[in-house]
Amino acid sequence: MKKIYLLSTAHLEDGLWFRDEEDFKVAMNYIAIQAALHPEVVILAFILMSNHVHFLLRGRREDVLAFITEFKQRYALYYFKKYGVREFLRRNGLDVKLIPADEDEAVERTVAYVQMNCVAANICAHPSQYPWGTGDTFFRASRPAGKRLDACSARQRERLLRSRCDKIPGEWLLTDDGYIHPGEYVAVKGVEALFRSPKRMNFFLRNSSKARKRLESAEEHLPAFRDQIILAAVPELCRSLFFKESFYELQTGEQVEIVRQIRFRFSADANQIARVCGITYAEAARLLDDA
Repeated sequence: MKKIYLLSTAHLEDGLWFRDEEDFKVAMNYIAIQAALHPEVVILAFILMSNHVHFLLRGRREDVLAFITEFKQRYALYYFKKYGVREFLRRNGLDVKLIPADEDEAVERTVAYVQMNCVAANICAHPSQYPWGTGDTFFRASRPAGKRLDACSARQRERLLRSRCDKIPGEWLLTDDGYIHPGEYVAVKGVEALFRSPKRMNFFLRNSSKARKRLESAEEHLPAFRDQIILAAVPELCRSLFFKESFYELQTGEQVEIVRQIRFRFSADANQIARVCGITYAEAARLLDDA
């Protein structure tokens, strides 16, 4: 029997799923591939965050688990080829939560929860401003810019999708940024019918648990920088301050100075410093204590 499930990976504490925009784009296309390979699974919403992902899927439990498992395997292989990190996502646990479709507004609340992750992380002011998920997919006034996938040659498609998958419909929209837009494979009309209007969707977004978290901590948070921005800056900090190429080459005292600089320049906390430096939270907290 098909049911609705929220599948969430555990937050990586000492690393990132996505180190740059290319990683995000590759993952977006891998989701499109999974959608084409698994038409029995309906995608209601998803979001890719720096160190975890959320998917709201409808289908049989074994099918939705196969969907997310294959996605993780596909992306882990790409990650290994690019960064040389083996079994990167094998240790990244998965939480599977059944969402009762017959419970009043449970699905609406869960869609809002997924969408608002980027806002809670202080990355943007509204989910529609975040490209790596379904935030700008629902109640759009116009079709996003791009071209049909079949306007590309077979070689171009393989290079863009990093796969020879021929199941993806040629009429699906390839955005100008190089990934298939979620509106092509997400159950847009079904989700819009669920919310009935943009105003009602915005009500759920503003009142989601993620929105409350943002409001409750607004005074405590200084302006945030995305993990990828800080990650790109760390090697330059290491070179300019200590003439070394990476954080791992630094002595303890030098690491203390780097985390101090990251905190000062980017208003980063121990959790974010741990992710971008590839160390545990305990190590980041200890270095900050010494800074």
